[in-house]
Amino acid sequence: MTDSQDKTTSNSDPKATNITWHKGAITPADRHKNLGQKGCTLWFTGLSGSGKSTVAVALEKALIKEGHHAYCLDGDNIRHGLNANLGFSPEDREENLRRIGEVAKLFADSGLITITSFISPYRSSRDQIRQLHEQVGIPFFEIHIHVPLGIAESRDPKGLYKKARAGEIKDFTGIHQQFEAPESPDLFLPTHELKLHQSITKLIDLLKQNNILTP
Repeated sequence: MTDSQDKTTSNSDPKATNITWHKGAITPADRHKNLGQKGCTLWFTGLSGSGKSTVAVALEKALIKEGHHAYCLDGDNIRHGLNANLGFSPEDREENLRRIGEVAKLFADSGLITITSFISPYRSSRDQIRQLHEQVGIPFFEIHIHVPLGIAESRDPKGLYKKARAGEIKDFTGIHQQFEAPESPDLFLPTHELKLHQSITKLIDLLKQNNILTP
C-alpha cells in the first residue's frame, strides 16, 4: 500500500464516536416519483483542456431546459471552498476526490442528476467513488472526456500547460503525473472529434437508456 493510499484510508475512517446514521422518511422511490427522474452521478474524468467543464455546463443547461433537475460540481469551484486546504500532491488529490465523492453521493441521493468535472487521474480513486455510490444503490456513470495530450496542450484555456512546462506548476497531470485513463468507461467522448451538441446527445441517451429520465 502506498503512502497516498494510507492517507486516503485514514481520512475516510471516521474519528467521531457515539454517532448513528439517521434514515429519513423519504425513499429514493418517493423522490423519483416527485421529480420525474432518478438521482445519479455522472463523473467526468479527463485531462485539463479536454472539455470536461464545457460539456458539463452544456449538459446541465440542456437538462434544466427540459425540466430536469441537475447540478454541476466543478473542480476549480470546489477548491475555492470545500477543498481550499488541499493542494495537488497525490495524497491531496486522493482526499480531494474522496470528499467530492461523498458530496456527489448526497446530491444524487437527493434526486439530482449530479455532474462532476474533475481530472481525477487515478483509477483507484474513481473505483472507490463508484463503490461508494453502488453500496447504497445510487447510479454512477464514469464518463471519459478524451483528447490527445497534444490537443489538450494546444488548447490550454487556462495557460496551465505553459506554466507546467516552465516549471511554475508542479505535479501537473499529463506533464509530471500520469493520467490513468478509464479501462471501461460508461461513455467515451472524444471531444476533438465530436461537436458539443453531439456529446450532449450521447449523454442524454445514456441517461434515458438507464431509466434515469422518466418520459
